[in-house]
Parts: sequence; structure tokens; C-alpha cells
Amino acid sequence: MARVSCIVPVLNEAAIVAARLAALQWLRMAGHELILVDGGSDDGTPAIAAPWSDHLLSSAPGRAMQMNTGAAAARGDLLWFLHLDAEPPPGAVDAMANAVALGHIWGRFDVRLSGVEPMLRLVERMMNLRSRLTGIATGDQGIFVVREVFDRVGGYPVIALMEDIALSKRLKCVGRPACVRQRIVASSRRWEQAGIWRTIALMWRLRLGYWFGVDPATLARRYDAPRVIDRRRGLAVRSPANWRK
Repeated sequence: MARVSCIVPVLNEAAIVAARLAALQWLRMAGHELILVDGGSDDGTPAIAAPWSDHLLSSAPGRAMQMNTGAAAARGDLLWFLHLDAEPPPGAVDAMANAVALGHIWGRFDVRLSGVEPMLRLVERMMNLRSRLTGIATGDQGIFVVREVFDRVGGYPVIALMEDIALSKRLKCVGRPACVRQRIVASSRRWEQAGIWRTIALMWRLRLGYWFGVDPATLARRYDAPRVIDRRRGLAVRSPANWRK
């Protein structure tokens, strides 16, 4: 079986980083590699995370930059980009290995949102269906890619938002993704805190803006605007880099 390098970008996650990395130790015990890339935390995240990872790296903030930094240091044959608060399904490595054995050079998992609101079930079904039809994956879905192919397409474009979509477009030029039906459980905190319908509308506006050529930095500011409003209302929220789920 190919060795997997799991790359996890973090920023100011001291409250959850130990527990979440503890849940990923099965990767290391199976001989795979767990790489953490910190984007400049000032809350002690790196010190807490160090014992739980094979490599603790630092880079400029931004998911694309952090994931490219992790990929450059990875020693595995298969790169797996995972959000810290994601919960991979049992048998995730076998599922990726099977996809590669069938000739796929990249892929993603279906997603399940962590919340219990019935509307979230519709949201996740639409996310999975859209991805299956378009061949576009999001970071929530645990994108995996053969190392040589990732290098060949130039990795993640270093942009402020939509880096997962931009990578998918690059990879689609090489091959269609494997759409693994096992589900990663992804955080629904943005949906719940900002409102489900409000978040749906925002996501569609951002996607349309991206497809029509709006600067990703402008889109990132629009993405973060609800977070700023909620902070002014006194809600407890995280930093913008960690809202980008």
C-alpha cells in the first residue's frame, strides 16, 4: 500500500488541536505520515501539537500556502489534505488506495455536516451531488492526490479563497476525481452560527463571483464579513482562516 502523507493546516487552534490530532494517531501507527502546518498561531498551538505530529512546519498564513508547504516536505506517495476538525471515515486509507488502484490520480470523499439540523442533511446532499456532477471538490471533502500529479500541476494556487476549487480545475485537466462515498464528518459551525440560509446564499454568491473572475482577495473579504458582524454582536467565533470550512 502507498504511504499517505496527511497534511493539516492550522491557525490558533489550541483549544482543540491535541484532541483532534489524537484522533488521527491511527495514521502514524499504520506507518503513514501526519504533517501539521501552522500559519502563525499566537495561542500556543505549535507547542501543543508537536508531540502529535511527525512534522510540525510553519508558513505564511493562508490555506494554500500552508498546504503547499506541507506537500513540499511530505515523503508519502499519496497526499491527503484534511481540515483539523474533520473526522475521516473508518477505512479512509483503504478507500484512497482502492481508488488509486482503479486508475484514479486524485479524489475526494463525500461529506456529512456535523450538526443535527434537518436542513443540513439537504445541504450536504447537494454538496456531494454538485461535486460528483462537476468534478470539483472542496476542502471539507478531504482531497487526496498522487504526489507526482500534485507536483505536476503546480500544487494549490496561492489565492486568498477558492484554492480548493482552483486545484480541482487543475487536476480535472489530468483526470476526473474518484468520488468516494464514505463520508468525512465536517464541521457545521459556520452554517449554525451564521444561519443556514444565509450561508447558502453567501456561498453561491462567492462561487458565482469566482467563476466570473472576481479577485479571490475580494471574495475572502466578503466571506469574512458575517464573522465580523457576529463578533460585533458579541458571538464567540474563531479567526477567519479557521472559518474557511
